[in-house]
Amino acid sequence: MKLSERFIDLFNRVATGSFQTRKLLTPVGAAVFISFVALTITLSILTDRFVRFPELLPHPFNIIISAPVISTGLFFTIWSMAHFLKVKGTPVPFNPPPTLVTSGPYAHVRNPMLSGIFLLLFGLGILGGSISLVFIYTPLFILLNIIELRAVEEPELEKRFGERYVIYRKRVPMFFPRAGKH
Repeated sequence: MKLSERFIDLFNRVATGSFQTRKLLTPVGAAVFISFVALTITLSILTDRFVRFPELLPHPFNIIISAPVISTGLFFTIWSMAHFLKVKGTPVPFNPPPTLVTSGPYAHVRNPMLSGIFLLLFGLGILGGSISLVFIYTPLFILLNIIELRAVEEPELEKRFGERYVIYRKRVPMFFPRAGKH
């Protein structure tokens, strides 16, 4: 059995298992994700210092450009989290909602919370003048998330929800809405 298949089975067992197990593993999953985001930011700061990259944008342009990016990222992250809580689940894959969520922000993209996090990282990079956060670490963070989603989370969702998820995945883009399609 491949490693990705083991993770798919683990996520599926937990997601369909007892409430106590899901409740116990939710903070662990959240801590791992938050640590991954913090590591991304920390590595960018260290890289900028080590390589001695110049500032990305001078003040006040960094604020003017980053403010709407950060605001949009926060909006999508909070909206997505609130929507998951509203439908009796959490954003952590170990404790998902009991049904496939296709409403709210999930009607437009499959992973709106991650889209928000990506925008937050880009915005923080612009605000902090970090060339490496904007051009190296955020794109790498996005790539690693795509790999994990395709290898583990999406196959687990397909296993749990079957054809309903397959149709949803074909109809709704992964991170960013299609222009002109509603």
